[in-house]
Amino acid sequence: MSDQFEIVVSESEPGIRLDTWLHRQLPHLSRTALARLIDEDCVSINGRIPKARYTPRLGETIVVTVPQAKPSGINAESIPLSVLFEDEHLLVINKAPGICVHPSAGHPDGTLVNALLHHCRGQLSGIGGVSRPGIVHRLDQDTSGCIVVAKDDTTHAGLAEQFAQRTTAKTYLAITCGSVRPKAGEIIANIARHPSHRKRMAVSDGSGREAHTDYRLKEEFESAALVDVTLHTGRTHQIRVHFKHIGYPIFGDNIYGKRQSKLLSTAIRFTPARQMLHAHTLRFQHPVSSASIETEADLPSDMTATINHLRKQETP
Repeated sequence: MSDQFEIVVSESEPGIRLDTWLHRQLPHLSRTALARLIDEDCVSINGRIPKARYTPRLGETIVVTVPQAKPSGINAESIPLSVLFEDEHLLVINKAPGICVHPSAGHPDGTLVNALLHHCRGQLSGIGGVSRPGIVHRLDQDTSGCIVVAKDDTTHAGLAEQFAQRTTAKTYLAITCGSVRPKAGEIIANIARHPSHRKRMAVSDGSGREAHTDYRLKEEFESAALVDVTLHTGRTHQIRVHFKHIGYPIFGDNIYGKRQSKLLSTAIRFTPARQMLHAHTLRFQHPVSSASIETEADLPSDMTATINHLRKQETP
């Protein structure tokens, strides 16, 4: 079934676009998702179909219809999943490294969504749209670990609100190039799109979005470190960008730490196949039962192998 929201405009706000205005009223839906719903004629104002640039007026009744997921064109695939928690409303997966979360032009199949369509028999939330059913948040292709997926729209909305309000708790394990100094600290630096490389992100002075990362040294090696990382915000590539910013990029990150990773690989005679970053724990409140859910994803074999190799390199 589709979800429907009816909102009466109680105050005019000149110059505020409809998609922006709706995002303020329905923060669990992203502005991008709302713009897509407007474009697909799923939003009406007093029975008329508006454009995204329309400015809502006092007294108007706006109806937003979120259709049920229609994953047509995306094949359900029998791909093994490591399930950490599951009930009729949601599941938490320990995502394997190398798998994309949702289909894209370069990865039309073999994604987490393809696997979820098979595992959940198509019963996934539609808020994420046709290509991203059930997806509440994401991990990079080469980042492993905990990711929560919603099976229905109510659960999706509740989880999205928790991520937006920063009431979820997310910790990561990362292997850095060099042993971080100080051994514990916080990184507060805005992140924006890179000015010349549009697929990359970068720390930005005075612009971009607020980003806050805490870290603590867990194990120290001669030329690397294993660190616990806590995210307080969820910006694209946040950990990778922040650790590059302080001079200790993630080992194996060929976008934000290629030079340092190559030097470390040469020094220890070991090259990881991907960035050594793992979403270790995820804690949130179940949107339906209100129970506190905490999951922990074991380190994948490639990170364990890297840590063992670093330990062997230590001087007796």
